[in-house]
Amino acid sequence: MRSDWHSRALFLIALVLAAIYLFPLYWMYVTSLKTGSAIFAVPPEILPTDPQWGTYAEVWATTNIPRYLWNSTLIATGVTAVTAILGAGAAYVLARYRNVWIDVALFTVLMLQVLPPSLMVTPIFVGFATIGLLDFPRTAAVLAIAAKTMPFFVILCRATFMTIPRELEEAALVDGNSRAGAFFFIVLPLARNGILVAALLIFMQGFGEYVYSASLIADNRLQPASIGMTNFLQPNVVNWNAIMAFAATYVTPILAAFVLLQRQIVNGLTSGALK
Repeated sequence: MRSDWHSRALFLIALVLAAIYLFPLYWMYVTSLKTGSAIFAVPPEILPTDPQWGTYAEVWATTNIPRYLWNSTLIATGVTAVTAILGAGAAYVLARYRNVWIDVALFTVLMLQVLPPSLMVTPIFVGFATIGLLDFPRTAAVLAIAAKTMPFFVILCRATFMTIPRELEEAALVDGNSRAGAFFFIVLPLARNGILVAALLIFMQGFGEYVYSASLIADNRLQPASIGMTNFLQPNVVNWNAIMAFAATYVTPILAAFVLLQRQIVNGLTSGALK
């Protein structure tokens, strides 16, 4: 009985926390359907009495959402590719070798994870301007965001690599494989689920990134959707229902992908918990 009560209490706490976390998303969708006066009604309307579905059509027609979403997809894909290609090797080394330098590298990776983008964007901007990389703003944004997401990817993949027995690599080496061959043909196939989950999470981060894109991409034609929402912020008026409609269109594909793949994501995140 006591264990059952304890489980119910934990479940209730989880429901409350989930409601708190999901309420902003709910309010985004609801606000996108309200009229301008209903948004500021007191008490606030929990459900819109007169849904304005035309707001989505108007935003779609006037803001060129497909271009913004395409730019976001290109940037997120580039970030994921760079992070996965470089991060997989780094995670493998940190998982397989232990010495003072490896421990220093791991500590550095963990420290880089806590640095805010607002702190790093100025030196990155100056460095890219010095080498002329700002002439290719989308590439500059991809590299900057990849540098930001790399520690997170390495930490997740390192846990996955640590679950793979060393004996499999040793057997491959005995059979004549090189260390690189054992990595590409033995370790990577076994770690693919964890790598794919980490890559998916990196894609989501790249799709929604704002700071580096806003600082490095000045051309409106190349800017992602996270910057496109700022077009609704005028000096004297803010069109909140249009902003929320734009945000809902922008966020819904990522939410749908997360819901459809949530089981794989959870399995990938917990794959390194047991060894």
